[in-house]
Amino acid sequence: MDTNSVSPLPPPEAPLAMMENEKTPPGSPSANDMPPPPDENLDDSISTKRIVKRKGRYEDDVENAWNCGSWFEYLMIVILSTILLVGVLVLTLFWIMFYRGGFAWSDDPTLQFNLHPVLMIAGFVTFSGFSILLYRLCRCLKHIYVKLAHMFFHACAIPCVALGFLSVFDSHNLSEPPRENFYSLHSWLGFVTMGLFVMQFVVGFFSFLVLLCCENATYGCRATMVPIHASFGLVNFMLAIATCVTGLVEKERELTEVKDLSVSNSKIEHYIMNALGIVLVAIGIIVSFAVRRSNAPATAKVYVTERI
Repeated sequence: MDTNSVSPLPPPEAPLAMMENEKTPPGSPSANDMPPPPDENLDDSISTKRIVKRKGRYEDDVENAWNCGSWFEYLMIVILSTILLVGVLVLTLFWIMFYRGGFAWSDDPTLQFNLHPVLMIAGFVTFSGFSILLYRLCRCLKHIYVKLAHMFFHACAIPCVALGFLSVFDSHNLSEPPRENFYSLHSWLGFVTMGLFVMQFVVGFFSFLVLLCCENATYGCRATMVPIHASFGLVNFMLAIATCVTGLVEKERELTEVKDLSVSNSKIEHYIMNALGIVLVAIGIIVSFAVRRSNAPATAKVYVTERI
């Protein structure tokens, strides 16, 4: 028999080795063989991007449970701020009409000056205050409608500010003798406030309305501008309050030089001007509190510096 045509038998120890290998459980894979764990941050970022793309907003909606106290606080802020913003304008009109002689244009520089406090308070305080509070507290409308209302109130403030500046500028130049412009602290603060107001309006108009035409491409730019625009908007409002208060102090000092405070009408006018200053300070406090408060009547928990 040819030995090359027959396969050799396995050695006696081979079946034992094979049986031992079958009994041995498979070893656990090494760290190099296992796939890497999923990146939780990557999953979160992907889900966040999906939410932003779907909603087209700057923040994630977080459910915010409201109780009776939260609703009471919200209603008190809305009612009190509305009364103060309208009341300061009404009180200014009352002061000018009954104690300063009313209004006129260039034919009477003294009465032309009376347009300045009314128009400046109407533009910088009343309209701007309603614009800020509307954007912060109104959550019953779509976001684009709130933006348009926010821009509308600021747009209404522009002609008031322009006419108020022109009236005081002409009254100083037409008075006998002419008075110097941009001399007092009040005028310097007013100039800074007007410049910041114009810059805020232009940046806000182009950043949050015009750039919405290409929303996805400009999302990063608009998201970066949100805290800047909101912070400078509140700063601008506080500057307007400070400018009005310094203007009242300057006017009261001017009146005390030419009037005797022992006269009853002069005392009442003095108290009215003091009341105007207190109301202006109260408006600054209530608006600052409203825009920085964390709870708002919506399904989202949003700060004004996080949502524009």
